[in-house]
Amino acid sequence: MLQLNTDSQLTYPSFCVLFYHLGYSTCFSNNYNGPAPSESKPFTEGAGGWSPQATDRQPWMQLDLKDRMEVTAIATQGRYGSSDWVSGYLLLFSDTGRAWKQYREEDGVGRFVGNVNPNDVVHHKLSHSIRSRFLRFVPLDWNPSGWVGLRVEVYGCAYKSDVTDFDGRSSLLYRFNQKSMSTVKDVISLRFKSRQAEGVLLHGEGQRGDYITLELHRGRLALYLNLDDTRLRFSSGRVAVTLGSLLDDQHWHSVLIERFNKQVNFTVDSHTEHFRTKGEGVSLEVDYELSFGGIPLPGKPGTFLRKNFHGCIENLYYNGINVIDLAKRRKPQIYSGNVTFSCSEPQLVSTTFLSSSSSFLSLRATASSLGGFAVRFRFRTWNPDGLLLSTRLALEPQRLELQISNSRLRLTHHTSAQQKEEVSTGHRVNDGLWHSVSLSSRGLQVTMTLDNEPPSTIDLEDHMEAGDLYFGGCPSVNVAGCVNPTLAFQGCMRLISVNSQPIDLNLLRQGRLGNYRELQFNTCGIHDRCLPNFCEHAGQCSQSWSTFYCDCSGTGYNGATCHNSIYEVSCEAYRLAGSSSGYFSIDPDGSGPLGPTKVYCNMTEDKVWTVVTHNSTDPIRVQGSTLQKPYIMKFNYSASPEQLIALVAGSEQCQQEVTYSCRKSRLFNTRDGTPLSWWVDQAGERRTYWGGFLPGVQQCSCSLEENCIDMNYFCNCDADTDSWANDTGVLSYKEHLPVSEIVIGDTNRTFSEALYRIGPLRCYGDKSTWNAASFYQESSYLHFPTLQTELSADLSFYFKTSAPSGVFLENLGLKDFIRLELSSPSVVTFSFDVGNGPVILAVKSHVPLNDRQWHYVRAERSVKEASLQVDQLPLRFLEAPSDGHLRLRLNSQLFVGGTAARQRGFLGCIRTLTINGVTVNLEERAKMTPGVSPGCPGHCSSSSSLCHNRGRCVEKNSGYVCDCSQSAYGGSSCTEEVSVSFDRESSVTYTFQEPFSVMQNRSSQASSWYRESSRARENMAFSFMTTQSPAMLLTVSTFSQQYIAVILARNGSLQIWYHLHVDRRPDVFSPRPSSLADGRLHRIRLHREGRYIYLQVSQEMESKISFEIYPLDVMWAGSKGFIGCLSSVQFNRVAPLKAALLNHGSSLVSIRGQLVESNCGLLADSAILHSQSGKEGLIGKEPLRNASQSNSAVIGGVVTTVVFITLCAVAVMTRFLYRHRQGRTDASVTEKEHRHNLETAYRRETAYQAEPAYRTELHLNNSSSLRNNREYYI
Repeated sequence: MLQLNTDSQLTYPSFCVLFYHLGYSTCFSNNYNGPAPSESKPFTEGAGGWSPQATDRQPWMQLDLKDRMEVTAIATQGRYGSSDWVSGYLLLFSDTGRAWKQYREEDGVGRFVGNVNPNDVVHHKLSHSIRSRFLRFVPLDWNPSGWVGLRVEVYGCAYKSDVTDFDGRSSLLYRFNQKSMSTVKDVISLRFKSRQAEGVLLHGEGQRGDYITLELHRGRLALYLNLDDTRLRFSSGRVAVTLGSLLDDQHWHSVLIERFNKQVNFTVDSHTEHFRTKGEGVSLEVDYELSFGGIPLPGKPGTFLRKNFHGCIENLYYNGINVIDLAKRRKPQIYSGNVTFSCSEPQLVSTTFLSSSSSFLSLRATASSLGGFAVRFRFRTWNPDGLLLSTRLALEPQRLELQISNSRLRLTHHTSAQQKEEVSTGHRVNDGLWHSVSLSSRGLQVTMTLDNEPPSTIDLEDHMEAGDLYFGGCPSVNVAGCVNPTLAFQGCMRLISVNSQPIDLNLLRQGRLGNYRELQFNTCGIHDRCLPNFCEHAGQCSQSWSTFYCDCSGTGYNGATCHNSIYEVSCEAYRLAGSSSGYFSIDPDGSGPLGPTKVYCNMTEDKVWTVVTHNSTDPIRVQGSTLQKPYIMKFNYSASPEQLIALVAGSEQCQQEVTYSCRKSRLFNTRDGTPLSWWVDQAGERRTYWGGFLPGVQQCSCSLEENCIDMNYFCNCDADTDSWANDTGVLSYKEHLPVSEIVIGDTNRTFSEALYRIGPLRCYGDKSTWNAASFYQESSYLHFPTLQTELSADLSFYFKTSAPSGVFLENLGLKDFIRLELSSPSVVTFSFDVGNGPVILAVKSHVPLNDRQWHYVRAERSVKEASLQVDQLPLRFLEAPSDGHLRLRLNSQLFVGGTAARQRGFLGCIRTLTINGVTVNLEERAKMTPGVSPGCPGHCSSSSSLCHNRGRCVEKNSGYVCDCSQSAYGGSSCTEEVSVSFDRESSVTYTFQEPFSVMQNRSSQASSWYRESSRARENMAFSFMTTQSPAMLLTVSTFSQQYIAVILARNGSLQIWYHLHVDRRPDVFSPRPSSLADGRLHRIRLHREGRYIYLQVSQEMESKISFEIYPLDVMWAGSKGFIGCLSSVQFNRVAPLKAALLNHGSSLVSIRGQLVESNCGLLADSAILHSQSGKEGLIGKEPLRNASQSNSAVIGGVVTTVVFITLCAVAVMTRFLYRHRQGRTDASVTEKEHRHNLETAYRRETAYQAEPAYRTELHLNNSSSLRNNREYYI
């Protein structure tokens, strides 16, 4: 027996130490030499302790509290006088001692930190109490130099409850004293545990149309609530608020429903949903009664319209009334139909298969008196693949496999090593619910049955006799007839029976029946990792047994948790990235809660203007309005009010033109100055200044300019003349913009009228881009409020320094912290701790980072992973542990440029510090901080836009230069177009040798697919001009036969062909039907995020495009090549066309045929091409030729790029050539031969041959060395 006494260091005034009886799996030593428990001496004075036998495969220690208690804290200690202690353990609880559930903290962590020596006591106060009779401590780790040793103490108090049991046919009816009950406030609370996934817990309804229903559906709780809305009562579209998951686990769950008028708080366990009810009323009117356990037919208690509840309910309160207590006392307002007042416990015991690679359970198949064999069991899992059952048949090498494959149940009969027969059934059997499966043989047939699905059969050649049965997987040692097809089963099983004989798994655990590995008995360890949903911005959560994934498709965000916006925050950011005027999606708050919005970015002037339109931009004539009945127009903008506020706040300046013409229509009353017309600002405030005048003054722009038609008035309209007057001006006080409403009240007199037009909102500048601070003293820093980044955080900024090291920012908690620093001249380090131990990510640059030039840093931490990006260096990321702590708990101030200890401070400049989409105002705080100054010295430290189109400003001693190496443009400011004209026999091949992420291979495992697809992206931009169609514009391919092709189809329309999954048909997007082969210059911008492609053509609005299939068009375009001009080609951060022109002697560049540098990018729409051979009539320079030519293939008419990746991919950007050539092809090839080549290519493509039908030969000067790197291509 262990000592059970209070520790003086842990005080819980309202609780007591709980006394218990001890049980254990095995016992090596549980000697106890101290006093009896009632003598109450300090914990650390006790002797003895528990240690299991060394042969115990799954040791545990169990406490029986003799009754259900409420446990609030636990404490552990090592075994007395030994080197035995437990350093980590799980805590399980149970009402019966048979079915157990693992205790988890609020963030899902189930592992408790134990002891580090045998003497010290480690306490844990539980975040939510346990109400149970039995506790079980399961050691996970212990002293590696000793053994498991444990003493425990638990704290809590007695727990009393009123319980009733529903057997699936019973109910409780609570009848009102009057005909109906109408309430504006309701509080309903209860606790329940259920034996099935379906059942009604609560229902009430009224003749007016009100109803309330609480229903268990598919293991989740659905609350239906309607107040006085007959449409919802008689429609099939009733909407439920759903909470919880896996609630049919036979353990207690708490429910609380709080309603006041239309506002409702719905809580299940620790998760709460807030919502407003449907309907017009604010009161809930229920007639006659509330029913618990089902929905009875009128006048027939016990006859239910829907499936009734099967399980137990305790502490059921309705508006303060203890319903179960009334039923126990047989009060007349309660009808208790067939219920009992104790909770019957089922004998269902589950077993958890813990590992997807090594778990298994083997049993000997007993002989059946009827011949053949029959196996039944139930399972639940989240994994889409896993082996459920495998057995070898008497006729070797035949065997049967029952597995989950692609979320379906599949039975396979292997007749030989190469031959098999399969049948499948079910859909999404990995939904986390219990599914029943049976497998039986009779005669020459094997039958598989899943739930209520029709049975599926396989015919046999001979009568079947099963050998050993392997459930969940196969042993690691080779066992004839048992091989894991993909993964072992990871999930729960129960009710296993073989030949109608139930299997007692306790005998298996005791070693008296069969064999097993990596199993956890008497518990189902399934855990819903999508509750709560950590996917942000409406991302869809899915899960496997060990982790969750976020599908960000269509959200406008990406990343492991859909945290990062795929759009820039402003038009200024798009210009800096090299874009030209057009429609763009911007996300004003980045990764913040606001979504993206469409705007027009005007980049034709020195300033970049963001234009947001509204629903009424045309001039509108107003007549017949008075001050009592004014004319009112509300403006609906293309952005939400919250997005507009963020856009205006982040801009340097905003303005909105107001055109107002009038005839006998005044703006202000001439006697007392009362406004007769006004406009309403973004905050809903009335504004009476017009046309650019200062706020608060009732005047117009003519007064400011002193040119009003009558100087006795401050507005032209107030002269009240019979002729038309004008008070047009520009509103430029941005805190009041945009105009949300206009009110006109003086157009009801004879010949009185007004004509107005409110222009779009126009803003320029990005205040965040150059918000900077300079740090001059190592002990100085800027401090800001604590980071509110418990679950996700992204931090980005630019820095430049000459110091070898320094801390960029730091925020501390009691134990948690987050820190970003320059740890050495070439290393940036991101470190943090959320309770799982310190995590360190470091990016090392091949050049020093303290070179007084701007460098970009972005760090992100979420519940899924952490990442660190420095400039364009490879991204470093680390996945978070699947069962670790999730929340980053900080409590100190955020320090920027230093630390609280005033050590290792940063010396240099930091600008554009953004945290979770919010820009930190460094300049404002720097104005009042010693050792720090606002702004940053240097030519490259202002918003003057010295370098354009992705050009990088580089500081020099006497000025600056623009580094245009990553820009598709050239010149001193990266503004000059780089254009080349191609004929049919010309091409360029460019080779990347650094790691580069383009398209990534998809693993067959779901976790790999989700991880990679969340990062898979491309950005392409180029201009072209041609009259040829079909034509191949650009291609990208990888060694794994993935590719992208951008073409003009035979009708001249643009098509984008994606083949990212080599085992599927290609996907082809057709964004617009009109022809682009019109001799005009067209600009293409293409951006892919995962499964979605965003495309902009010229000045059109960006669109998200859908799938179509046009494989023959692509082949035809590939055979024709390209004749025309390509300009300013950008692929991600690479400009291959410019590199080919400037570095054509490099081994990275290979040119074939004749290229002519052109100025077609400057010709724009005025240039009309005439299809010719040679130079195509374009103004050009001397042609470029490669010194080495090959006769093995002809590649012509496109820009081509080859990307070699050391670890994961070899990406090729090249002409996609759809025909074989052995040397130069004769121009006189007949149409018949050409058509035959196309048909052959199409057949090979559809057959998915490993040997591609059409290849592109890569012309590289160093081809021999690259061939050693495994050159793959389409």
